[in-house]
Parts: sequence; C-alpha cells; structure tokens
Amino acid sequence: MIDVEHFDSPDAQRLRAAQRLEIDRAYGGDTEPGEKPTADSIAVFFLARDEDGTPLGCGGLRLVQDGIAEVKRMYVRPESRGAGVSSAILRRLEEAAIDLGSPALVLETGDEQKRAIGFYEREGFRRIAQFGPYVGAARSICYSKVL
Repeated sequence: MIDVEHFDSPDAQRLRAAQRLEIDRAYGGDTEPGEKPTADSIAVFFLARDEDGTPLGCGGLRLVQDGIAEVKRMYVRPESRGAGVSSAILRRLEEAAIDLGSPALVLETGDEQKRAIGFYEREGFRRIAQFGPYVGAARSICYSKVL
C-alpha cells in the first residue's frame, strides 16, 4: 500500500537517511547540488509499506518553475527492489503531479546510480539538459516525462 506520509515522519526520515548513506557511499560524500528538500518545499510525499506496515520505499514531489513537479527522494530499500515497489511509487507520483496541475515530471540522478538511470528510462523518462541547480553539476543527469 502507498499512502501520503509527512516528509518528517519517523519512517520517512529513516528511509531518507538510508538513501543518503547509499548515495554518500557511491560518491564519497554528499554531492547533491541545490537546496535540500524540506517538509515546506515538498508538495506531497508517499510511503510504500508491506501488509505488516513495514516501510519499503518513498518518493515525493517538489514544484519547480512553471508548476512542473520534480521527483525528490525516490528510494526503495535494497531488499525490496525488483518487486515493483518503485514503479508503484512512481505511478502515485505521476497521479499526484497531474492532480497538482503539472504538465511534466523532471528529476535529477547521479551518473553512478545506474539502476536508477535504467529504471527511469524504462518508465518513459527522457534525458534532458540539466535544469535549475543541476546546471553545470558534473555528475548530474536530468530527465523529464510529459504527463
């Protein structure tokens, strides 16, 4: 099940901390360009849980220029990958973006996140020029999907 969750709930914080550790290991530290998302800047945040209520993954949307929604903090625990959790979260994010009136989704990922790159490309995202805070960021790869 995937439900709206407060960005700063204990389960959301744990998932985001796990994501941060995984990314920091891949890049040798925090290399994320731009402002970090906060409860105030995230328009909607979702948490996926199994039947027992165990958190499996998360993802949120931040509105950027022209009302376009940016995918932020998309993450699925390693032991839950390959089971369709990320696709289900992404579907909810797409629905939420449409509800917010967004004409497209955009996102940034890093060049070492090969699984994420493959996932987004399989899900219909197309590579675009770097945008906003990612312009000029050597390791940033940006994507968009028209809704």
